[in-house]
Amino acid sequence: MGGGTEAFPDLGRHCQHSECKQLDFLPFNCNGCRKVFCLEHRSYKSHECPKSDDKSRKVVVCEICSVSIETTGCNEDAERVVLLKHEKSGDCDPRKKKKKKPTCAVKRCKEILTFSNTCTCKTCQLKVCLKHRFPADHACKKYHPLQYM
Repeated sequence: MGGGTEAFPDLGRHCQHSECKQLDFLPFNCNGCRKVFCLEHRSYKSHECPKSDDKSRKVVVCEICSVSIETTGCNEDAERVVLLKHEKSGDCDPRKKKKKKPTCAVKRCKEILTFSNTCTCKTCQLKVCLKHRFPADHACKKYHPLQYM
């Protein structure tokens, strides 16, 4: 089905959704079913694409070592195969489970310490978040308020 106007017959394409057929001057090509759609029907879900999961990406987490494994496709058998392959590869080790991220040493502070928000106290060498960087804020054991006045 062509598109366009009398003056420009090659301009635009008609949406191939069965209930739409709208003439769209900026149509979208579905990379699953290879049909042409308007803005409203361009998503896999809106035009019920039969091949929507062929190119989709999904991440499966190994229950043994907590490693994330990227897969393509959607069926559960393919996911099981990828997980079994991972387990047999030798990379799956429960002892290599991801370490807990370091948090601020101040009681009840749950701030995760990163490169940009970590401060080491010059007095007690304690690693704390930016909120607790001053000795008075993290109950520094070697801190004497009169020293800093």
